[in-house]
Amino acid sequence: MNLTSTHQRFYQIAIYISGFFLFMEWLRPLEIIGEFNNVSIFFIYAAFCFFISFIQLNWVVSVPLKLLGLIFIIDGLYIGERIFSSNWFTIIYDQILYNIQVIQGQQWWQMTPMFRSMLFLVLLWLMSYLLFYWFIVAKRMLVFVLLTIIYVTVVDTFTIYEGKWAIIRTFALAMVSLGLSHFYKEMEKEEISFKSNSASFIWLIPLAGMIIFSLFIGYSSPKLTPQWPDPVPYLTSGNPGAGPGGGAGGPVQKVGYGENDSRLGGGFVQDDTPVFQAFAQEEQYWRIESKDTYTGKGWEDTLDGEKSAVSPDDLEFETFTDQVETEESSTYLNFTAEANFNKLVYPYGARSIEQLPNNTVLELHNNTGEIDTIRDGSMTQVEEYLLEYDAPSFEYNELREADSEDPEEIREQYTQLPDNLPARVGNLAEQIIEEEDNRYDQAKAVEAYFAANGFEYSTEDVEVPEENEDYVDQFLFETKMGYCDNFSTSMVVLFRSQGIPARWVKGFTGGETTGGTETIDGEDLNVYEVTSGNAHSWVEVYFPDQGWVPFEPTQGFSNNTDFYLDVESANDSDPETEEENEESSRADEEDPANPNQQAEEEGAESEEDNSAAGGDGSSSLVPLWITSGLLLLGAAVLYFTRFRWLAAYHDRKLKNHPNRKTFEQAFLFLLKLLEKRDLKRRSHETLRDFSRKVDARYQSNDMRQLTTYYERLLYRNEIDQKQMGKVTELWENLIKKALS
Repeated sequence: MNLTSTHQRFYQIAIYISGFFLFMEWLRPLEIIGEFNNVSIFFIYAAFCFFISFIQLNWVVSVPLKLLGLIFIIDGLYIGERIFSSNWFTIIYDQILYNIQVIQGQQWWQMTPMFRSMLFLVLLWLMSYLLFYWFIVAKRMLVFVLLTIIYVTVVDTFTIYEGKWAIIRTFALAMVSLGLSHFYKEMEKEEISFKSNSASFIWLIPLAGMIIFSLFIGYSSPKLTPQWPDPVPYLTSGNPGAGPGGGAGGPVQKVGYGENDSRLGGGFVQDDTPVFQAFAQEEQYWRIESKDTYTGKGWEDTLDGEKSAVSPDDLEFETFTDQVETEESSTYLNFTAEANFNKLVYPYGARSIEQLPNNTVLELHNNTGEIDTIRDGSMTQVEEYLLEYDAPSFEYNELREADSEDPEEIREQYTQLPDNLPARVGNLAEQIIEEEDNRYDQAKAVEAYFAANGFEYSTEDVEVPEENEDYVDQFLFETKMGYCDNFSTSMVVLFRSQGIPARWVKGFTGGETTGGTETIDGEDLNVYEVTSGNAHSWVEVYFPDQGWVPFEPTQGFSNNTDFYLDVESANDSDPETEEENEESSRADEEDPANPNQQAEEEGAESEEDNSAAGGDGSSSLVPLWITSGLLLLGAAVLYFTRFRWLAAYHDRKLKNHPNRKTFEQAFLFLLKLLEKRDLKRRSHETLRDFSRKVDARYQSNDMRQLTTYYERLLYRNEIDQKQMGKVTELWENLIKKALS
């Protein structure tokens, strides 16, 4: 070959750079379709690995350099400890050990983000070696070019990634890299020599001209309209109401609060971006609005016409009556830059708001409870404010006894259903509540129906109803898989089909406590972080004389509303009868002819005489004090060791009576024990999410496997007697770790 070393180096560099930019087209879509938040870091690491491979350093140098780059990236993204400290190595060790167990269990989706990023960086490392061999040593670009074109076109067709310019870039880079590679091979094969440098590069002119001409023709020539329907709206139709600007037919949205709920269905992408911090006594629902009209596809607000300006000192909107017991409290909300609701977020019983910025006007939607925040004539998000509220507590018996007629206005507005609602929805509702004689137990029966009939909470693979399908009917009878919108909408429709007023409510769950506290207005409040992932919908059922009461049908979520049982009121007797008994008692005390009274007095005198004859009676109390002390000591020992002997009790029952009841009791006991070990299941956590947290703490897969058995039992009513030995073993392993 007569190419000079300068020519060789030029062609190698040009081919390698073209190949690198082709490889970048594989990484660009990840930020959109894979929810990568740091794609630029992977770009930089890929470029670093490609450079090290190209300059062909000895592996003794190149391997440590690439490894150090990987370590610094992982440390910067995921580890807060000082690099290479003992705690730093502990975190790395725990992560690797846990993820190896996950891989061995073939639970790939359980791998931690840190470990997945580490694997991806290792992949980039290996690709730098492979592509260097393809591009420079073997000089075979065609296969990689074809794979890149196929990848870009498939991603453009079947995802939300817009690949128009990616296809153009790929075509141009493919022409450049193939042309350079072919020319380079021909020069080596034919041993063509160049008299001057200019002669060796003049052939680039026709190559550049051909590329520019082809791009121009391809871009400007007429094209056929799409011959097939676009698959993206069906494949990736996210929760239309999730996130700002969500809507039917729109792009895939992350989970979050949104206003458009006219077409529900489809999955969504999880998002744990913090939205606001709440300083409150305990977890609760953070309400924003309700909607009244079910269309068969989603929810619309037809009561939104009535609005009124309200004073910050009196928000006016009430969901319950004065008969409900309340407790005065306050809460402070601090919103992040990610919050863009332009609405007031408030707890049940919100009474007044303080610390509003100047020129802020509050406008209440009288029926829905939506409160717009307006500043200088335009809607805006208020960054922080203090709310005074009366936290409601609903008494069980009062709810069960609320049997008066619903107001006509409530009945007309909140029993609406579309005319084409399938009849089997109403038939199912009638079967669910037929054995209950009051509205509260009927509501709990609907909640129990979802828990015991195979319904599954999922944010992925949630189907979108066809044009001729009803959203609730599809969920209840076909898929039985969905998230809060599916469960809450279905409960409202089931109730309305039986003439019971109910409405669909949106807002946020309580969030997750940070473990800190703040004192506000002399009140110690817990700090909760609420993220986009806490966006939620639930149900309010109307009770005469009580008002609107929240219920929670979604699997894996708990009702943040306070309910209580007034035992004293249930046992109270008639005051007149008590007065008669008191008078009778006094008469007995004063009646000298009462033989029983005389006998009692004589007995008392006899006891006094015996006491005097026996000397000091205090000596007879010593055994009593000793016995009492021993009893108290025994009670204390039993109390402080209660989890151990309760664990032994449940273990014995599991082994001797392996059935559904004993397994369910043992699992609930395990949850209570884990809560005492600072592993409390949060209100927004599903059992699967919680099991991952437990396994991360104890570096095992036991909780996840045990939870799988429990879900089969709870949702599908399945229990395999042959596997009860394995279930008992998993339970015992977790109990031992929790008690240690």
